[in-house]
Amino acid sequence: MTGQERRSQLLDVGRAVFAERGFEAASIEEVAQRAQITKPVVYEHFGGKEGLYAVIVDREVQSLLARITEALDADHPRLMLEQAALGFLSYIAEEPDGFRILVRDSPVTGTTGTLASLIGDIASQVEYVLAKEFGSRDYDPDLAPLYSQALCGMIALVGQWWLDAGTPSKEEVAAQLVNLAWNGLKDLDHHPQLISMTPRGLRLRAARSSG
Repeated sequence: MTGQERRSQLLDVGRAVFAERGFEAASIEEVAQRAQITKPVVYEHFGGKEGLYAVIVDREVQSLLARITEALDADHPRLMLEQAALGFLSYIAEEPDGFRILVRDSPVTGTTGTLASLIGDIASQVEYVLAKEFGSRDYDPDLAPLYSQALCGMIALVGQWWLDAGTPSKEEVAAQLVNLAWNGLKDLDHHPQLISMTPRGLRLRAARSSG
């Protein structure tokens, strides 16, 4: 193999090992054994387990972000929401090993492989869509980051559950997510309040405590 071919092979093998074992249980010995090489070859390319893991995580993050960014080409916000959900779920279905690595908390300083950081990266891609819609409907556009984080977090966590459950279909999961998100956004209150903090809520609490 050329150096580039060997590096690519080790990334694929390492990806499978980290997905199966997790970072702590994975070892350079197992990566080398599966690749049918000696350990020094892995160290030569990546410097160690942390280096190999960091490159794999970065590659997966870029792959997922590219899928979602490229999917967002519709001219209607609901269609864009559907595209984002399907793009995310398609990645999960087609790259389950990559997603399993991404949703684990990263033990390596400097990597971006935590679920929270991944959601933040994806949310930044769709935030501008919500900001534009909020502005046109007299909602506060400064709240767009909050809602984009909420929407992407919902899709990511449902996707994590769906990867293990294996059912229903990708299209059904996307349809249900979009149904919840779109209908919730469609009927947003301009100035929402916690019921427990309103006069009605306080009266209910007082009545319950006295009863």
